[in-house]
Amino acid sequence: MRRLGIHSFVWTGGQTQDGLEMALRKSAEHGYRTIEFAYLRPEKFNLDQLAKLAQSLDVEIGVTMGLPLDKDISSEDDAIVTAGTAMLADAVRAVRDIGGNKLGGILYSAHTKYNRQPTKRGWDNSVAAIAKTADVAKQGGVDLVLEVVNRFETNLLNTAAQGLKFIADTGSSHVRLHLDTFHMNIEEANPAAAIRLAGDKIGYFHIGESNRGFLGDGVINFDLIFDALLDIGYKRDIVFESFSTR
Repeated sequence: MRRLGIHSFVWTGGQTQDGLEMALRKSAEHGYRTIEFAYLRPEKFNLDQLAKLAQSLDVEIGVTMGLPLDKDISSEDDAIVTAGTAMLADAVRAVRDIGGNKLGGILYSAHTKYNRQPTKRGWDNSVAAIAKTADVAKQGGVDLVLEVVNRFETNLLNTAAQGLKFIADTGSSHVRLHLDTFHMNIEEANPAAAIRLAGDKIGYFHIGESNRGFLGDGVINFDLIFDALLDIGYKRDIVFESFSTR
């Protein structure tokens, strides 16, 4: 079932339990039926309390994150890949424990601007780690969605076509793409065509302006975006992502 949602960063910096609970209440108050949280560390937040509040408000929770360099599963260092794979498994379990429905974001590499091209070995390491993570996610009832972002935030998946190649390489039916209009506006020659190309492999969708501001004050043609989503019969969550309350 499709739900419209909002990123918690619209309401709060996301660093405290009180802040996340406030974001849940604000989202419900404004009619949103899903909220996106950044990476939830179980030692920092009371996940059970957040889960109960979300359930009482009828608000679904999704979580997105990016990997740090020392846990980059696209690395050629086996120890780093192992650490990243463990971090992803922990993140999946946290989403499960909070009653969330998805883990997304830059799960396949570090969230950084690389000064090098990706390597075949790094690609293969990432594919294998995501395939393992997909098995954990499927067992936990958590969707796994890989966000395709611009070249300044990863060197691995910058277009929907690259994302499709990657998920095909995993061999898993549980891995889908997480597309975002802000990033597509930078990297795709035709964002609407990219949506149609990805089709039913899209598992999550972000709407955001070209300047991360209010919808309509940038250059993105949302009529074309939503026409494409209708054409592919998209029925999953759509979330507005902004990192400012202004």
